[in-house]
Amino acid sequence: MLENLTYFVLAAFIGAEVISKVPQTLHTPLMSGSNAISGITVVGALVVAGMVGGSWAKWIGVAALIVAMINVVGGFMVTDRMLQMFKKKEPPQLKKGATDGVGGITPSSQKVNA
Repeated sequence: MLENLTYFVLAAFIGAEVISKVPQTLHTPLMSGSNAISGITVVGALVVAGMVGGSWAKWIGVAALIVAMINVVGGFMVTDRMLQMFKKKEPPQLKKGATDGVGGITPSSQKVNA
C-alpha cells in the first residue's frame, strides 16, 4: 500500500510539472487530442472496479471511473468549442418588412407594373 501511494504522489508531481511547462497556445489542442488516452483510463477504471475483491479497492475504482469520465466529456466539449471557432458564419437573413439598406426598399414592397 505504501509503495502504491508513493507511485501516486510521484506521478502527481511529475504530471503537474509537465503540464506547467506546456505553453497556453498548445494546451487546448493537446487536451483535445488526449481523449483517446482518457478512454483507455476509463477502461482501466472499469477493470479495477469490477475485478478486485476488497470493497476499498472497488470504491477507488469507481472514483477513478467517475474522474476519467469527467475528463473524457470535458475533452469532447473543448474539442467542440474549438471546432465552432473555425465554422463559417452565415450572413444575417433579412426579416420580413425590413429594409435592405438600399433606398429603403423592401423585397415585399417591390411590385412590377404591367
